[in-house]
Amino acid sequence: MAAEPRPAVIAAQTLSFGYPDQPDVLCQISLTVQAGDRVGIIGHNGCGKTTLFMLLCGVLSPAAGEILLFGEPLKPGQFCPKVGLLFQDPDDQLFSASVRDDVAFGPQNMGLGPTEVAARVAQAADMAGITHLLDRLPHHLSGGEKQMVAIAGLLAMTPQIILYDEPTASLDLRTRRRLIRFLQNSTETVLISSHDLEFVLEACDRVILIDEGRIIADGCPRAIMSNQALMEKHGLEKPHSLLPHGEQHHR
Repeated sequence: MAAEPRPAVIAAQTLSFGYPDQPDVLCQISLTVQAGDRVGIIGHNGCGKTTLFMLLCGVLSPAAGEILLFGEPLKPGQFCPKVGLLFQDPDDQLFSASVRDDVAFGPQNMGLGPTEVAARVAQAADMAGITHLLDRLPHHLSGGEKQMVAIAGLLAMTPQIILYDEPTASLDLRTRRRLIRFLQNSTETVLISSHDLEFVLEACDRVILIDEGRIIADGCPRAIMSNQALMEKHGLEKPHSLLPHGEQHHR
């Protein structure tokens, strides 16, 4: 018996966006993301990846087109609590006197009572593997620890979609591997904007290549990123692990 199709949680239809006195950053972009997808958004600097995320979480409003989240139109300036955004720099999301307070900040501002807030903090800390850090000062943590604390802060708000903007930028190899495992086991719908193509290859089951504000390719990560001509045409290098064995040793 065939499995029932998963519902579309994001449906972006002919999105366009531009900043004043500049060419459009995004041009007529349409995409659909189903519940549970792990989608990598790749492209060179300035191609529109971060702008797309800002549109999807309501920070920016499209100049044209429409965004449906869980079947409902996202109105201009509207914040959707089902969508969480992880900034590239975790210091932009950590500002409390303790890790515990940072993780609790979101649930508290949702109006939840102390018992529910404490339960969410404990669960999110356990999921992100930062329980041992709860009573530490955020600014004393390593870059990787800060990133996982920021993720715990999002998880405490129980979003159904999480947008990760360059999540490996401050991670060491050990924390990067831990994040890959975390994402592979995640039940949320995940979109990842990253220049770390090896990370995208391991963490995502779908990849979207954007260039000059348009979707160039959308499909299997390995199929798209192993196409050297396609990658080079759009300013990207083929991931090291997909190179022929001889080339790996000469790069």
